[in-house]
Amino acid sequence: MDSGVINLNQLKVGAILSYVTLVLTVIVTLISTPIMIEKLGQIEFGIYSLILAFIGYLSILDFGLGNAIIRYISRTRADKDREQEAYLSGMFLILFSILGIIAFGVGLIMYNQIDILFGGKLNDDELRLAQILALILLINFSFSFPLSIFGAIVQAHERFIFFKITNIIKNVIPSIVIVPFLYLGYGSITVVVITSLINILALVLNVWYCFFKLKLKLNFRKFNINLLKEILIYSGFVFLTVIIDKIYWSTDQIILGAVAGASEVAIYALAMQFIIIYMSISTAISGLFLPKISMMDKKGESDEAFSNLFIKIGRLQAIIVFFVLGGFYIVGEGFIELWLGKEYIDVYKIVLIIMVPLSIPLIQNTGIAILQAKNLHGFRSITFFIVAVINFIVSIPIAHEYGYLGVATVTGITLFINQVVILNTYYYYKIKINILGFWKKILKIIIVLTMSSYLVLIGDKYLINQNLIYEILIKVIIYSLLYLIFTWFLILKTREKQQIIQRLLKIKRGLG
Repeated sequence: MDSGVINLNQLKVGAILSYVTLVLTVIVTLISTPIMIEKLGQIEFGIYSLILAFIGYLSILDFGLGNAIIRYISRTRADKDREQEAYLSGMFLILFSILGIIAFGVGLIMYNQIDILFGGKLNDDELRLAQILALILLINFSFSFPLSIFGAIVQAHERFIFFKITNIIKNVIPSIVIVPFLYLGYGSITVVVITSLINILALVLNVWYCFFKLKLKLNFRKFNINLLKEILIYSGFVFLTVIIDKIYWSTDQIILGAVAGASEVAIYALAMQFIIIYMSISTAISGLFLPKISMMDKKGESDEAFSNLFIKIGRLQAIIVFFVLGGFYIVGEGFIELWLGKEYIDVYKIVLIIMVPLSIPLIQNTGIAILQAKNLHGFRSITFFIVAVINFIVSIPIAHEYGYLGVATVTGITLFINQVVILNTYYYYKIKINILGFWKKILKIIIVLTMSSYLVLIGDKYLINQNLIYEILIKVIIYSLLYLIFTWFLILKTREKQQIIQRLLKIKRGLG
């Protein structure tokens, strides 16, 4: 079979598996999170969430080299240079083994600072628990560094089916396994041990696939210093982006842990679960395109080709992302009350404050892959870093005064400044993306979102005093039908409608 057809099938099935992973993750999260809160208690759950965020900072020590693996090995594939691929793979394995050692050393320093950072809000027993959790996670991170290159190699070869299966193992299985242990009386230490072991297993499966299926060869004989410098310069700006992501999505919890305590961290961490799922809805598609875009750049594709890809993927992402945004706005508050209880209703407010401005970068994240493939991501990284530092500085006094709602508001505002104002301008002038054409298409989807949500809210008065589950289901069904109808008649092109009808008929024939 032609390799292009194989890669296209991998891309299609990989996208499907991305959403399968997302759906399974949502399901197990909805089931396991209330159980964790009940069995661990809000304080221990808050400590668990705090240490996950704290030790999670070690992930930035890959210095952006994960993206570099995908980019540079994809380019060797475009040249069909297996010898260069072996050399690159060997070099990356050495680099990431060194980074694993560095991560362990830095982690030990962080471990020794836990009582200083959080001692003001945690008692002695809580501090001991935090230190044990941190040590287990530290060991997990240190082993993960050298093993992680093999997952990147699998992605560079566009073997998305296997890669997504290992992601299902890593993201879904732990939540299923920990539930019976929680009912048996085990606590957060057991949760972290199980999660770490399954994570290592998934990484080892990538190692097996690289050597036995991709026939990967490693060459450790010499270092090309000039190429290494080029890779490090490229990775340096990606590294800044990773730091920014950590500042946005983890530092708020660290600040709250230091100035407000574990209970506020628990509320904010629950909100971040929704945000992470929301981000995954978009990256499930765009995350598959870096190898393709890197090969397009290597082959010298035109600016128009990149612009068309940006608009095509962004439009598809917008249909999905805005559907979820409207659905959460309509039923999110009732769902959280049903799922966790009225005492957690502020989770809805935090999520909505961040979700609205976050929607824009989520429908444009193909642009990030284009910048990385063209090695033009330096401007984005620098400006994001500056605004992220401002976000951090402003959040500290805001957390003292307004708690989690305050830091969420600061994060939302800086997201808008970065992702909408600055980055859209850069896309337009630097990589010649047709931003005006993009927003003309997106405006129609925003109109569909607004009409669907408004009509449901108008009918909301007829559902007063109904059973909460019944009310949520009715709203979801009505909203979904309205959104689908409006999308069909106002958004989809004739060709797209024909393709959908053909696929539905094919499924019908298969069932018949």
